[in-house]
Amino acid sequence: MELKDAAVALLTADYFEESEVLFPYYRLLGTVRRVVVATPAGAPAKGKGGFGPFAAQEGFEQLRAADFDAVLVPGGFAPDLVRRSPEALEFLRQMDQAGKPVGMICHGAWVAVSADILDGRRVTSVPFIRPEVEGAGAKWVDDPVVVDGNFVTSRVPNDLDAWMNAFLEVLGGERRDD
Repeated sequence: MELKDAAVALLTADYFEESEVLFPYYRLLGTVRRVVVATPAGAPAKGKGGFGPFAAQEGFEQLRAADFDAVLVPGGFAPDLVRRSPEALEFLRQMDQAGKPVGMICHGAWVAVSADILDGRRVTSVPFIRPEVEGAGAKWVDDPVVVDGNFVTSRVPNDLDAWMNAFLEVLGGERRDD
């Protein structure tokens, strides 16, 4: 796929980690056709450090996997709210089942735990949620970025550049597995 033709959904909610939302959002704006920020009910979200409100274009209930080529799940405390949405979990499941790129960083893997899509996968995350990630059947790795098929995961904000580079390579069809 040509990156310029891609549509990417970014799932977040209140208490997001500002750098993990803003860095990929602005990086994608200049690279892909469309970036859609989705939140519960499409409401603007505030960052955990007070940034915002950050506008959303859609609510989780509006998301359709057929309309997107990839999905990003940034961290902070927002993933704990995102994973409470049956619509967000179903969207993530459908994106994974279709083999579309799924990018997660920091606490973003919490959403994949709740969507029950980690079994047998090799991923990383913020070390604090390692027990939940392993409990969901994943092999947790302490690397800045881990690519496992369509999954692109990273640990913390210091890994943002490596995460987005790998995500764009997977989205562009240049990379699938480490």
